[in-house]
Amino acid sequence: MPRRLGTCIVLSVTALCLAGLGAWYTVRSMTGSAHEDSAPGPGAEDNDRSVAVIGPESVGERLDDRFAISVHPFLERYCFTCHGSEKQEAALNLSLFADATAVAADARHWELVLDRLQSEEMPPEEAPRRPKPEERAAVVAWLGDLRARELEQNAGDPGIVLARRLSTAEFDYTIRDLTGVDIRPAHEFPVDPANEAGFDNSGESLAMSAPLLKKHLVAARLVADHLVLKADGFAFAPHPAVTDTDRDKYCVQRIVAFYQRHQVDYADYFLAAWHFQHREAFGKPQASLRDFADEAQLSEKYLDTIWLLLTESKPALGPLGEVLAQWRKLPADARKEGEARRECERLRDLVVKLRKEFTARVENLTVNGISNGSQPLILWRNAQIAGQHMVGTVGANAADADAAARFCRVFPDAFVVIERAPYYDAGSSPKGRLLSAGFHLMHGYYRDDGPLCELVLDDAARHEIDTLWEELHFVTLDPMRQYKDFIFFERAEPPRFMIDAKFDFARSEDKDATSEAKIKQLREAYLAKARKIEASEQALEAMESYFTTISAQIRQVEKARRDAEPSHLAALQSFAARAYRRPLSATEQDDLLVFYRKLRNRDQLSHEDAIRDTVASVLLSPHFCYRLDLAEPGAAARPLSDYALASRLSYFLWSSMPDAELLAHAATGDLHQPDVLTAQARRMLRDPRVRGLATEFGGNWLDFRRFEEHNAVDRVRFTSFTNELRQAMFEEPIRYFVDVAERNRSVLDVLYGNDTFVNRPLAKHYGMPDPPTGLADWVHIDDAQPYGRGGMLPMAVFLTKNAPGLRTSPVKRGYWVVRRLLGERIPPPPPTVPELPKDEANLGELTLPQVLARHRADKRCAACHSRFDSIGLVFEDFGPIGERRTKDLAGHPVQTAASFPDGEQRNGLEGLREYLREKRQEDYVNNLCRKLFSYALGRSLLLSDKMALAEMRTRLEADGYVFGSIVESIVTSPQFLNKRGRDEPTGR
Repeated sequence: MPRRLGTCIVLSVTALCLAGLGAWYTVRSMTGSAHEDSAPGPGAEDNDRSVAVIGPESVGERLDDRFAISVHPFLERYCFTCHGSEKQEAALNLSLFADATAVAADARHWELVLDRLQSEEMPPEEAPRRPKPEERAAVVAWLGDLRARELEQNAGDPGIVLARRLSTAEFDYTIRDLTGVDIRPAHEFPVDPANEAGFDNSGESLAMSAPLLKKHLVAARLVADHLVLKADGFAFAPHPAVTDTDRDKYCVQRIVAFYQRHQVDYADYFLAAWHFQHREAFGKPQASLRDFADEAQLSEKYLDTIWLLLTESKPALGPLGEVLAQWRKLPADARKEGEARRECERLRDLVVKLRKEFTARVENLTVNGISNGSQPLILWRNAQIAGQHMVGTVGANAADADAAARFCRVFPDAFVVIERAPYYDAGSSPKGRLLSAGFHLMHGYYRDDGPLCELVLDDAARHEIDTLWEELHFVTLDPMRQYKDFIFFERAEPPRFMIDAKFDFARSEDKDATSEAKIKQLREAYLAKARKIEASEQALEAMESYFTTISAQIRQVEKARRDAEPSHLAALQSFAARAYRRPLSATEQDDLLVFYRKLRNRDQLSHEDAIRDTVASVLLSPHFCYRLDLAEPGAAARPLSDYALASRLSYFLWSSMPDAELLAHAATGDLHQPDVLTAQARRMLRDPRVRGLATEFGGNWLDFRRFEEHNAVDRVRFTSFTNELRQAMFEEPIRYFVDVAERNRSVLDVLYGNDTFVNRPLAKHYGMPDPPTGLADWVHIDDAQPYGRGGMLPMAVFLTKNAPGLRTSPVKRGYWVVRRLLGERIPPPPPTVPELPKDEANLGELTLPQVLARHRADKRCAACHSRFDSIGLVFEDFGPIGERRTKDLAGHPVQTAASFPDGEQRNGLEGLREYLREKRQEDYVNNLCRKLFSYALGRSLLLSDKMALAEMRTRLEADGYVFGSIVESIVTSPQFLNKRGRDEPTGR
């Protein structure tokens, strides 16, 4: 449509402008603070300290002069052969750097150069020329002075945080929290690329392309299709709600869910009454009936009714007497809980059996010449049945009749009728005919919940179910649809009562078919013919009632719809404010209404369609799709606005929009206060939405984010690797990370923890007993060590992800530990490296560790493989899908002992943990701090961030390594609280 095309064009231009802006900032960043994203190797902090000890004479020398005198000749003589213009091993060309500014702008690579120079790994031993110690020291000292200058000049620099679109994950999470429904409209978006730090939440990698823009248009339209107009605003259904069937489904499921939450099981009430009777024995002498009702999640109102009946002092007759006699047989000993439960169930069965004997039978109302399925006749019968639920049939004896009446009133034959069979076959199954009136070939619902409302529900619950039924009429327009179906049925279905010419004015397709005048006209004609064919007085009353009731219902819905339109427009403005994550300006509010009115007046859209399209336009706005916090004039850093800070905090900890409490603090203007900010951060870490941090940060940091799509396992060989197991493997580290965040556990538990989380498929895979839960339920295992688990290191997701499918891979598993957990930067292997056999069973007489030992004998390979092969070998007692084993696939006993990089011999997972605790724990902590800081800021790290990182590590150690300590250090840092000015700071 033209209006949608116009929206597309406007957004396209906006997106391209933003993309251009991002590109401009990228160019500017080349002269900004240097990046410091990569982690150095082992002992990096010691290296920092050694570099800092330089001669006083170096401070006054110009860095560019020293670069020309000492550094550039060094590079030309010893480095350009492999890392120059003609050859770029590891994709590194050092000839591009002409001065200190250029080096500072690419600190990620120069940190690696510094690490290799300090460890004397480069130039390699086989190089034709090796530098003298004083030459190497001069370059190391120059790089140290460059870092010191950056730290001194730019400490706390917020850096350039590019305007960017929401990532695919953020888009889905934000839609979920904005609409209250997990629609996931971005499921067809392409996978987002990662930045240098490995995360997909920065403007360095998140651009808007034309194809992606089209997918955003489709996604916005999809979300709008879930919109449901209500009397006081609008909501979103868990499924599209654009057709009558969709809207019926939404409303009916909500009503049915309410009824299911309030199901009555007599056994539960009898048992609660028994508990109350023995309250002193249970140590609750002062407890009330309400206390026991609340404890058992029962209706206090109905429990009180049951209790009064069961404690009746005068002799009871009939069914009531049988019930009381059975009640008095319940155990007098409160310790016999199980026996009491069984007796209460027997008592329930007795009540159900006795109640069937008093169920009243209601005959159909019929009229010769009118179909037995006519709406007035069916609705009359439904009303008669509903009126008999608490009455039933009783005998002639007065005493017996009174007892039976009391019994039937307390124990109705139905509390609510959720499903109803069609009128023509009352004995057929009503399954699936939810809330049906029992019509045939006609739409219609019937509310039959009198006993539930009268006996069980309190005032709040009655108000809730009343509102749900009013909502059904409002949303589905079911009175209008029912009446139109009535007209069609009476004209088309035998005996075609309205086939006469005098009924031709009444046609279901007419726009005014449901008008008050037309209904009145049809009522008079219908009743006149009914009298002519000598319909009974009862039938005539049913017809009179039908026309009066249906007309009143239609008028009520029409009025409610008209009265609700202003609330829909107000809700639209509120929705936009939440979508933009800040208050709307007066102009923005007016623009929304202008757009809506244009759709109504110019494009002739209905009110509902115009609301839908306006909602879609909100979701296409850059204020929703993008994280916009553009720099302001000047060089000085500026505090973020409170609303921008709220968004930065929520997208850090939840990967989603701020909630109402966070926005309330932004509105108050106190979010920059450290105590308020840290209190909000702690609250948010305890919120279930912290799963977004676990999935998006943890999943990308530890490289399991896409494991749900992992298909490298040979399922013929490993039949236990099912989709359910794969999903469970993916879920385990997420639940562990969430637990660390929510309970503010030590970040060291990732390495040394004894606990884990399992569901039934994962427990079976780990050789654990079946949890006493369902297939999808998860349990916390406090001590998983007897099964070789605990913490994240032995989780199956990492062991499987880092195995090629038919064998293990100590190389990949070890590399994962040193790269992902410890943050070492290891260059990629040369292209000539021979591949190992894909199937472990085809290794012959050699074991995989022996094959790797041969590989490390090559000096070209030893430098890198000596850093991680041994770490991977300790996992050899875990097979290709992380299962425990004692033999490899070739039948050889597994070997988990290895010589670690420090020269010590260690064995298995505990040996690895010992090595990490003694030698590498600081590297892990440093890496975690760097990664989380980069993720929180949405940019690669800068050299100027080193001071904040050092303070973060110091506080973390003082706080016992609890996760919340890192988060609080980050959110109170100048980098997190501020944004850089548009102009370059002095000295850049």
